[in-house]
Amino acid sequence: MDDYPLLNVFWTMLWFFLWIMWLFLLFRVVTDIFRDHDLSGWGKAGWLIFCILLPFLGVLVYIIARGKSMGMRDIKQAKENEAAFQDYIRQAAGTTPAGGGNVDELARLSDLKEKGALTEDEFQKAKQKLLA
Repeated sequence: MDDYPLLNVFWTMLWFFLWIMWLFLLFRVVTDIFRDHDLSGWGKAGWLIFCILLPFLGVLVYIIARGKSMGMRDIKQAKENEAAFQDYIRQAAGTTPAGGGNVDELARLSDLKEKGALTEDEFQKAKQKLLA
C-alpha cells in the first residue's frame, strides 16, 4: 500500500467519477439529438458529427445552444409518461375520466334497486353482467 498513497487513490476515484459523469452527459446529449423533432435530419447529423469528432467542445456548445429546449423536451416527455400512466390506471380500474365506468354503473344500479325500479334478481343479474 506504500507505493500508492491515499491521495492518489482519491484523485483516481475523482477522475473516474468525472469520466463516468462525462459519459452520462455525452449519451444524454446524443439521445436528445435523436429525440428532438424540430431538428431536420441534416441538423441531427451535423450535431452528432460535431459531438463525435470534437466531443468536449460539441457537447459544451450543444448544452449552451440547446440546453433550454433540452429541458423543455424532458418536461414534455415526463408529462406524456404521466398521462399514459394515468390512462393505464383508469383502464385497469375500469373507469374513464368522464366519470363513467364500472363503479359508477354499480352505484346507478344500486340506486335503481333502492328506488324499487329493479328487483333483487334483476339487480344481481345486471351486477354479474357488469362485473364479467
